[in-house]
Amino acid sequence: MDILSPKTDVIFKLIFGDPKNKNILTDFLESVLDLSADEYEDITIVDPHLTREYPNDKLGILDVKLTTKSGKVIDIEVQVLSVPEMRSRITYYLSNMITEQLASGDSYYNLKRAICIVIVDFPLIEETDKYHSVFGVLEKEEHFQFNDLMEINVLDLTRIPADKDSRLLGWMRFMKASRKEEFEMAAVNNAVIGEAYAKLKVLSDSEANRMLYESRLKAQRDEISRIEGALAEGEIIGIVKGREEGEEMGFSKVICSMLDKGLDAATIASYTNIPVSTIEEIAEKR
Repeated sequence: MDILSPKTDVIFKLIFGDPKNKNILTDFLESVLDLSADEYEDITIVDPHLTREYPNDKLGILDVKLTTKSGKVIDIEVQVLSVPEMRSRITYYLSNMITEQLASGDSYYNLKRAICIVIVDFPLIEETDKYHSVFGVLEKEEHFQFNDLMEINVLDLTRIPADKDSRLLGWMRFMKASRKEEFEMAAVNNAVIGEAYAKLKVLSDSEANRMLYESRLKAQRDEISRIEGALAEGEIIGIVKGREEGEEMGFSKVICSMLDKGLDAATIASYTNIPVSTIEEIAEKR
C-alpha cells in the first residue's frame, strides 16, 4: 500500500486540522514558533474561510487556521507548486487575519498577533539558503521591530540538511517523505511524529481519501498544464516585449486566451506585469 503524501493540502488538513489530533498539531507548532508553552494549553481550530467585508471581495480559504490561549491567530499553508504570486497571497492572508479581528467600534488594542506558517516544496525565498525563514515588520536600516502583530514563517522542504537534526527538521522530513523508510526515520526521535505516521497510514487505507487525494493531484497537474499552455509560443514574452517597445501587440486578445485557459487575473499579472485591474476590466468586457 502506498502512503499518501502529507504535504498534499487535503491530507495535511486531515492530519493537522482534525481537532482529535491536537497533540500532533501542538508538537508541530512548538517546533516552529517561539511562543510560550501555555499558549498551546487551549488551541482552537476555527473556520478556515477569511472574512469578506463585501460580496465581491476575494475569497480566501486557509489550509489550517487556529487560535491560541491568548487569542493569537495562526494559519498553516502547504504549497507544493511554484506559484508566482505566492508571496503576495500570503501577505493578503496575513492582512486579512488582522483586519477580520475588529468589528466597528472595537479598539485597536484588541488586535492579536497573526502568524502564517508556509510550507513549500520549492525555493520560495531565493534570497537565502535557510530551510526556516522568519519575517516580521522591521525598521529598514536598524532592523528593530515595529510591533509583533504580524509574522511569517517559511519552511522550505527542498532545503532540508542531511547532516543536521532537530524537532523541526523531523517534522519537515515527515512532510517530505514518500517511502516507509523515510517516514520511520523522521519519527525516530519524536513519538508524536510516529503517531502522525500511524494516522497517515489509517488515512491511506481509505478509498474515499485516496479518491480525494487523486482528485487534488489531478487539479494540480491541470494547473501546471494551464500555465505551461499560456506560456507556450512566447505569448507572454511577446506581451511584455511589446509593452516595453511601445508596440501594439493586441494583448487584450492574448489575455482573453489566457483567461480561457483557466488562469486567474493575479497569475496573468504576475507573468505579464499588466495591472490586475486592467486584466479584470478586459475580462468583464469580453
